[in-house]
Amino acid sequence: MSKRILLTNDDGVYAAGIRAAYRSVSDLGDVTVSAPAMQQSGVGRSISIFDPLRITRTSIDGIDVHAVGGTPTDSVILGIFSIMKELPDLILSGFNIGENISTDTITTSGTIGAALEGASYGVPAIAASIQVTEEGLKFDDLRDFQHDFDVGVKFVNRVAKKVLNDGLPENVDLLNINIPHFAEDDCDVEITRLARKFFDTNVEERHDPRGTSYYWITGDLIHEAEEGTDVNAIENGRISVTPISLDATSPIDFSDIEHLV
Repeated sequence: MSKRILLTNDDGVYAAGIRAAYRSVSDLGDVTVSAPAMQQSGVGRSISIFDPLRITRTSIDGIDVHAVGGTPTDSVILGIFSIMKELPDLILSGFNIGENISTDTITTSGTIGAALEGASYGVPAIAASIQVTEEGLKFDDLRDFQHDFDVGVKFVNRVAKKVLNDGLPENVDLLNINIPHFAEDDCDVEITRLARKFFDTNVEERHDPRGTSYYWITGDLIHEAEEGTDVNAIENGRISVTPISLDATSPIDFSDIEHLV
């Protein structure tokens, strides 16, 4: 029986990255594409519980896709329960245009949020992202984004094939894969942990023509991090693969916090 793969993203169903992601798994099984109709970066695992959702079926470069008028998580839920009507054997979210590394992105990335939604039903999940050299590229209209995805396509194909055959290890729900912008075929691969921070967050105050304040959340990228982290791996040109668990419970001995309660 052919494997069932659900493909999604957060850059929108028309983005170049999802077409590359389709190439990475199209030979591994039957691929269903369900992704947001519009750019949805930064929405994390948000869900549309107060709004009706619509699905538009269309074709992009000969690929049948379902454009969902909602978030990446909405796209996964509708993909599973309304389009496929069964659990897939694998969910792939990506390729995101822009790296998703550190604890800063693990809860804010729509790419990762979509993968975690699939993982919550027991489906092995992969999130795949491509590093960019200009921050502004992460939020543009990405349907014509120019990038050589070949290294990422080959790597994700290799990983996805093994996950489909063997599943993920116990206590691993998601593999978060990040590909350096200038990665080549012989690029080193490192199994990493999440860095604590990737953004040096700041707030910029501005004033409208009436003199009323408004604010932009801004921040510079942090380019240095401890060895063994995803930030360090990407900054040094290595592919980063970080195992993620849905269970965010701290692995402490609970007796260590008894004095607090």
